[in-house]
Amino acid sequence: MRIIAVLGAIVIAIALVVFLFFGKGGPVVNADEPFKVEASYARAVGASAMAGAAFMQITNQSGQDDVLVAAKTDASAMTELHTHIEDGDGVMMMRQIKGGIKLPAGETAILKRGGDHVMLMGLNDSLDNGEVVKITLTFEKAGDIVVDVPVDNEK
Repeated sequence: MRIIAVLGAIVIAIALVVFLFFGKGGPVVNADEPFKVEASYARAVGASAMAGAAFMQITNQSGQDDVLVAAKTDASAMTELHTHIEDGDGVMMMRQIKGGIKLPAGETAILKRGGDHVMLMGLNDSLDNGEVVKITLTFEKAGDIVVDVPVDNEK
C-alpha cells in the first residue's frame, strides 16, 4: 500500500512539473509588443462624410491588466471611444465610453460595427479605399501605441 501511495505522489509531482513548464500557465507576455492589433480597418461612407469609424481586435500581451482610455488621429478633428447602447424604447444609440475599454491580461477586445469602436468625428478629408489612417491608442499603463489602419469602405 505504501508503494502505491509513493508512486501516486510521484505521478502527481511529475504532472505538476509538466503543467508548470509546458502548460498554458497564464497569458502570453510579449514585452516588445504589449498589444497585438489585428483585423483593423476604417471606414466612412461617401466623399462628403463628416464622420467615420475604426474597428480592430486588440490582444493584451503585456502580462498585466490595462485599459484603452483614448484614441487620436490627424484624420479627424475629434476621436473618441464609442459603443452602441439601447435606450429604454429599444432604440440603439452611439455613446462615448466612459472609463475606457478594459483589457485584462491575455484577453482580446473586439472593436466592431454595432459595438465598441473608435469614432472619427469631423473628418479632415475623405477616407478613401486603400489609404491608411494612423491612430494612436492610449493605454492607462502601457501608454501610446500607434497603429496603421487601412481604409476599407466595402466592409
